[in-house]
Amino acid sequence: MPLAEPTQPAVAAPMAAGPGRTKTFGLRATRAAIPAVSGSLYAARTKIHPEAVRGTFRTIKWVLLAVTLGIYYLVPFLRWDRGPGAPSQAVLLDLDRGRFYAFAIELWPQDVTYVMGLLILAAFVLFLMNAVAGRVWCGYVCPQTVWTDLFMAVERLIEGDRRARLKRDAAPWTAEKLARRGAKHAVWLVIAWWTGGAWVLYFADAPTLVGQLATFRAPPVAYAAILILTATTYTLAGHMREQVCTYMCPWPRIQGSLTDAHSLNILYRRDRGEPRTAVKKAAALRAAGQPAGDCVDCFACVTACPAGIDIRDGLQLDCIQCGLCADACDTVMTRLGRPTGLIGYDTEANCRSRAEGRGPVSRMLRPRTILYGLLVAGVGGFMLTSLATRSLTGLSVLHDRNPQFVPLSDGSIRNGFTLRIVNKRPVARRFALAVEGLPEARVEVVGGTPEALAVPADATQEFRVLVFAPRAARLAPTTPLSFRITDPASDETAGTRDHFKAP
Repeated sequence: MPLAEPTQPAVAAPMAAGPGRTKTFGLRATRAAIPAVSGSLYAARTKIHPEAVRGTFRTIKWVLLAVTLGIYYLVPFLRWDRGPGAPSQAVLLDLDRGRFYAFAIELWPQDVTYVMGLLILAAFVLFLMNAVAGRVWCGYVCPQTVWTDLFMAVERLIEGDRRARLKRDAAPWTAEKLARRGAKHAVWLVIAWWTGGAWVLYFADAPTLVGQLATFRAPPVAYAAILILTATTYTLAGHMREQVCTYMCPWPRIQGSLTDAHSLNILYRRDRGEPRTAVKKAAALRAAGQPAGDCVDCFACVTACPAGIDIRDGLQLDCIQCGLCADACDTVMTRLGRPTGLIGYDTEANCRSRAEGRGPVSRMLRPRTILYGLLVAGVGGFMLTSLATRSLTGLSVLHDRNPQFVPLSDGSIRNGFTLRIVNKRPVARRFALAVEGLPEARVEVVGGTPEALAVPADATQEFRVLVFAPRAARLAPTTPLSFRITDPASDETAGTRDHFKAP
């Protein structure tokens, strides 16, 4: 059986059969026979054809693939009633109005702190996942992994499994080969196109935009975004695949500092698998009282790996912890009547403990997991509390810069301010303005009255406010002022501070 060489020019440790052993399958050598690379920092990429497997981890990946793709493609079409005049799309990033809608949540540009908090929360969740189970995010729900799995499923459906694809790669071009390759790339392009199309639906009303796209009446920026995302999806998921995870993504290098000996990772149980040998030879060795491991050197784990690595060489940068090698190994062990779990999620501490003849070691609760858990709970709780108690009214004030004050003929001093009131409710409201901190001050609103500042629904409104200090007032060069607005209908208030300037 031909073996796809890994893309990373790593040199494996010698196999159990002793130094100098060269085990080949067809015309290609295994990792143990790959010589050291010299004179070049990079190895030429060999196309990897993973073999289809069945098992627990593959089932989990199929379920998560269906769930995540379903969320991505279908969420723009979900509806949410926000009242008259408001968009009815459940999740919408409305760039024209500067709003982000997520079901009952509406965020304004002033609420950018919630977006920052969400990013921080996502980072801490990723740290916690890594501390508990390594690159489990990469192996199951990373967008690159999800779309690559989908593209590989299409490839298997059209061109066959690993052996058929390897045979077709080596064969000359025929009408059948051209037809299958053309059909595969056509389906890939359709998936990539719809991926880009689904993305732009988050920025406008989905049903309306679909109709505009179909009749070529959509804005040019929508077509440009779809074209860019189509090209990137087709390239990354169809052609680059494991190269993205190994070379482009920074996470493999970051996760090393977040993983310790008690983190779960896909590992090979060397204490049980070594020394490797064929099935019949293993039986003979055991009959003679000599050691023989459960690993039969079938390379099923290697051919199932989407990164083309040999997990028996230990934890590697390329490994995304998807568990497909464990499913492949379990299938072989089941056929041979041996216990499963030769490859599976384990910890380095457990491996060392077994090698020393001691029992299993499990420390899921340790300082780093407790710290990450507390950070996730703290940031998440703060954001939920802040969202639940946030005010739907906002007030900001800007003092005139030039001039900062104006002496009037009657001896009084005037300061000018620009007030901006934010009304985040879907109904128009009237606010009453009060200015405190300057005794006997008189307040005027240009074009209105302080008792009735009208603000439209879901909008901001600016007001020109003049504050007069009487002649008899004893004024310091700077006097603190407090501005407060009140909605009489709901008793909701908002306030801010500034200063009154005088000679």
